[in-house]
Amino acid sequence: MPWRETDDPFHIWLSEVMLQQTRVDQARPYYERFVEAFPTVTALAEAELDAVLRLWEGLGYYSRARNLHRAAKMVTEEFAGQVPATYEAIRRLPGVGPYTAAAVLSIAFDAPHAVLDGNVARVLARVFTIEEEIGAGRTRRRLQALADVLLNPDCPGDFNQAVMELGATICTPSAPACPACPLQSACGAYALGTPEAFPFSKKKAPLPHYDIAVGLIFDDEGRILIQRRPEDGLLGGLWEFPGGKREPGEALPETCRRELREELNIEVEIEAPFGTINHAYTHFKITLHAFRCRLVAGEPVSSRALPMQWVPIERLDEFAFPRANRRLIERLHYLQDNPSLFD
Repeated sequence: MPWRETDDPFHIWLSEVMLQQTRVDQARPYYERFVEAFPTVTALAEAELDAVLRLWEGLGYYSRARNLHRAAKMVTEEFAGQVPATYEAIRRLPGVGPYTAAAVLSIAFDAPHAVLDGNVARVLARVFTIEEEIGAGRTRRRLQALADVLLNPDCPGDFNQAVMELGATICTPSAPACPACPLQSACGAYALGTPEAFPFSKKKAPLPHYDIAVGLIFDDEGRILIQRRPEDGLLGGLWEFPGGKREPGEALPETCRRELREELNIEVEIEAPFGTINHAYTHFKITLHAFRCRLVAGEPVSSRALPMQWVPIERLDEFAFPRANRRLIERLHYLQDNPSLFD
């Protein structure tokens, strides 16, 4: 892993942010492209948010990218471009919680701070047979106290990485490789013969599903209308095709017309369905229904004062989009290369 082969605090910080909610194999190519584009925290601070989000596209949890960008500006302005080396200072940065602070400080600066991520929590819950709900605040505090006591202050970075890697590669959520585990003789869950029973966690409720209708609106020059999402919400700062959620009992074409009327103060004619995309987020699922539309009345004006642009299809790749929208763009490119299929 390239982030384990550097002592650059910025690169270590970047990797820890990317690895939140993301597998190592998925994060690695993003990390390498990001470091190439923004080799220093100052380079990231000077970049436009659009460029940052475009490189992050597909990695998900976009608040991480927005917070990282804001934090880079803060590091440049308040810390002379140097990642803070104290817990109090680094915790002031947007998006830096207790885990990220402990990981960066221990790995980059050999500071004695114990990490507690999902992998570490699972290892500790099994070794010490913690029979409490793993997500409860009281349980997290107990696990953090155990991690603090166990931490080797002479090599905190190595210790933290070792426990995290143990959880990621050996003490996995299912089918843990107990025969290969160096903690087997000390593990209470192994002694009970039920390692997969730990940690205790609540059953997840089924994910809700929403139908979303969006309009692909073209002008006379063949450009398509896109708008930017608010920065403080889900998928904040990304661009999208305008539309929204279907209301109960509403036909999807009507959803598209209503949403465009409410969002942009325009009336459109639905010319044809364009495509349907299924996509899952962390807390819900969507089916995205796209319709090719013709503007018949009004000029687009965002009801929420969001930026909008008319963009040629060939320039859509310059903007950062949510994954479901990106799949529509891939089809737009295909149809542009095969115009006979567009009719």
